[in-house]
Amino acid sequence: MSKIPGWLLRHQITIEPYLGESSTGPRYGPAVTVRAFVDQQTRAVRSAGGEETTSSSTAYAAPETVAPALSRVTLPDGRKTTVIAALPRDGGGLPTPDHLEIQLQ
Repeated sequence: MSKIPGWLLRHQITIEPYLGESSTGPRYGPAVTVRAFVDQQTRAVRSAGGEETTSSSTAYAAPETVAPALSRVTLPDGRKTTVIAALPRDGGGLPTPDHLEIQLQ
C-alpha cells in the first residue's frame, strides 16, 4: 500500500529537528509544521539507546517526515515535548499504510 492517507492526519504538530549539541546546549533546525495523528496515551517504550522510558504521546505522520531523536515537538494543545524515537513503519508491499511513528516524552 502507499503512505498513510491524508484524511487520517487530523492534527498539526511542529517539529524542530535536533541538530546536536553546542557550547550553549542543544541546537535545533527550523521549525516545520506537519500533519499527524496524535494519540495521547502513556506507555513504556525503549529509547534509541535501549533504555526503557515512558512515552506520554505518539504521533503518526507521513513516512517522509523528519523527526530525529531529541527533536523538539509542539503538540496541538501547545505542549512542548521531545522525541524519544522515530520509527518508520513500512509494510513492505503489504496492504498497510506506511507511516512514521514518533514516540514522544
